[in-house]
Amino acid sequence: MTDKFENLESDKKKRILDAAYREFAEQGFAQASTNRIVKEAGIGKGMLFYYFKSKQELFNYLVEHGLEFVMKEYLSQLDTNQPDFIERYRLAAVNKLNAYVKYPHVFNFFGNLYMNNLEGVPPELAERVNKLQAEGFAKLFTDIDTSLFRKDIPHEQILKLIQWSMDGYTNELLASLKDRNLTEVDFDPYWQDFFEFLQVLRKIYYENNH
Repeated sequence: MTDKFENLESDKKKRILDAAYREFAEQGFAQASTNRIVKEAGIGKGMLFYYFKSKQELFNYLVEHGLEFVMKEYLSQLDTNQPDFIERYRLAAVNKLNAYVKYPHVFNFFGNLYMNNLEGVPPELAERVNKLQAEGFAKLFTDIDTSLFRKDIPHEQILKLIQWSMDGYTNELLASLKDRNLTEVDFDPYWQDFFEFLQVLRKIYYENNH
């Protein structure tokens, strides 16, 4: 990572990161513009290239920074000892939203990378990105107590249906909060709705609806 950038004052550093993540998340590597990044970050282009020699170097930094952020703020906090899939996914959703509030565009950035087959990502970093994704799936789906599920639907289908339902719900929630200052949002009402939604999923897919 770029030592000079690491030593930059936190507010300016965050503005640059937010602007860069958003640009690459929305435009992809090929179409991303450093002109738009510096404009949104409120800095001169010379300053950006003082810290990063090229768009590629900036992009590589975002990938590395994002990997460390997702690991620290999300994956490392997943409870793999929780055998109840809905409860494990609930805890994962809470962790993900807490991380999302800190850097809203990091998860969108990685989503764009996957959709574009890791365009622009050097092979060594691509291997780390794929490893992180595999670790995330393992933490969510390993050692699940499938005896909790209904017996008339294959367990694999129940896992997918619950995952799709919860991902769709959280994505819809985040879309409704787009362009709002998430640090000022009272999430309690949203969580209450979310937990009620989980109870509906239990009634649909669990044997004893508990």
